[in-house]
Amino acid sequence: MRRAADLVPLLRERSLEIDAARRLPPDVLQAVVDSGLLRMRAPRQYGGYESDARTLVDVHAELARGNSSAAFCVSVWSLLIWMAGLWPDEVQDEVFATPDVRVSGTLAVGGSARRVDGGWVFNGTWKFNSGVLHSQWKVTAAMPEGPEAAAGPVTALVPVEALRIVDDWDTLGLPGSGSVTTVAEDVFVADRYVVPTGDLLRDQCKSKANYGKADYQVPMLVTSTAATGGQLVGAAKYAMEVFLDRLEGRPLTYTDYAAKREAPVTHLQVGEAQLLIEEAEARMHRFADLIADKSARAEEWTQDERVLSRVQLGRTAQLAKRAVDILASAGGGSSIFRDVPLPRIQRDVHAVTIHALTHPDTNIELYGRMLCGLEPNSAYL
Repeated sequence: MRRAADLVPLLRERSLEIDAARRLPPDVLQAVVDSGLLRMRAPRQYGGYESDARTLVDVHAELARGNSSAAFCVSVWSLLIWMAGLWPDEVQDEVFATPDVRVSGTLAVGGSARRVDGGWVFNGTWKFNSGVLHSQWKVTAAMPEGPEAAAGPVTALVPVEALRIVDDWDTLGLPGSGSVTTVAEDVFVADRYVVPTGDLLRDQCKSKANYGKADYQVPMLVTSTAATGGQLVGAAKYAMEVFLDRLEGRPLTYTDYAAKREAPVTHLQVGEAQLLIEEAEARMHRFADLIADKSARAEEWTQDERVLSRVQLGRTAQLAKRAVDILASAGGGSSIFRDVPLPRIQRDVHAVTIHALTHPDTNIELYGRMLCGLEPNSAYL
């Protein structure tokens, strides 16, 4: 937490530059690397800390108090670095040979994989690869061609240098995350780097070194909830801080209130936003504690608990977005200038909230199906 807090002034100072560059500037990236935070979810045998879920939530929240694009990149790296620990040990030896390695990617199927002697040939286009411009490896999912398609998609760890980068990331939200498109053109990937996607979702860890560890018995998408949720809480906290800092000396224009801080409407706005932030943080902490408790008792995750994980993230996003929207709306006309962080925070939180795995509507619907006794309508649990 101290290391994350130390980065906040730099991230705030460079936020406009991060947005304009559409990626993390080299010195900002180096500061993140030097902090050691990229080792939070790396295996201990490679110098990692194997930090618990609550640490992950709180550290990512603290980074989002500086800049959401940077926090989003670190959250993706935290998850994908942990995910690399699911691969066979010989693959991990290669991946983690790079100090402070960064791993990017998604499980979205964006291409095809053709079986050949000794491996697979990948072709396709994958969008939304946050942090890939600064990563050495990419998690890449594809649908097999031919009879192998019956078994479902496969996922590979592919060197980023083997892929073509399409610099198409020009967005209103999370612009500094550099979530560009990657293209594979007849890229050969040896068998040892390729696993069935279903195995990753069913928690079939291929690593002998990591298989017995509690962290690697936690489902991947449960770990994803812990990695993603904190930044939403931190961004909302940052919005509150900015709003309160700007109150001093401001009137409520076109009213009789000489000071905005004295107006009851301001009290209602601040009170409601703060309660939403507290509820979002409490929800993430409670879920992180559930992860720790189940891990300590070596309990398997039921289908209902996996659905619960998805809805925790969706609800946290919903609460954080409501809080930020209230504060952005209450910020006044002067808050629309680029050097005021409120609209930037609002756009960034919106971008995280509409992510396919985060979207409140999708996740709450999934939760409602469970409550109604129906099977989930998603394999991503």
